Amino acid sequence: MTESVTIARQYAQAVFEIAKESGALDIWSERLQCLAMISEDPEIPKILGNPALSRRQVVETIVSFTGEAAGNEEFVSLVSVLLENGRFGVAGQISEVFEQLKDADAGVKEAVIYSAFPIAKQPLDQLLKQCESHFGSRLRPRLEIDKSLIGGVKIVVDDRVLDVSVRGKLDAMDAALKKN
Repeated sequence: MTESVTIARQYAQAVFEIAKESGALDIWSERLQCLAMISEDPEIPKILGNPALSRRQVVETIVSFTGEAAGNEEFVSLVSVLLENGRFGVAGQISEVFEQLKDADAGVKEAVIYSAFPIAKQPLDQLLKQCESHFGSRLRPRLEIDKSLIGGVKIVVDDRVLDVSVRGKLDAMDAALKKN
């Protein structure tokens, strides 16, 4: 797993530099997300392993699945290099690392929001706004369900934790009572 992340990071860094230089970060983000979905399709190994298809035909087939024009040389080159090096399977990780690089470049941090229950969009947006002022950074939320919290939320950004969950308050009360 660690090795594939290291490999993905190299590809993501190269793509990020190309995308940033050309001012196409969002376009490349969409391309890589699409490529990641394609790489997870259970039919892809059949295409990759089909001896009747040349490497060029496989590349053209993959590119056609993305909706990209075959004339997009940089994207076609990426797909070709991934296939040639047997790295098409790390497309999902390349996309993830690319998003991390993009967020870091824009000053956006990931906020993992743990909640006992799903949170609707509007309350989540309000919570996010409050968290951004608390943490002093733009945040991209990732919601995780944790029934043990009972209620409320626990938010983790980098190594900082804001715990306003019922479980957190009970634990704090327990610790305070044990001190006395």
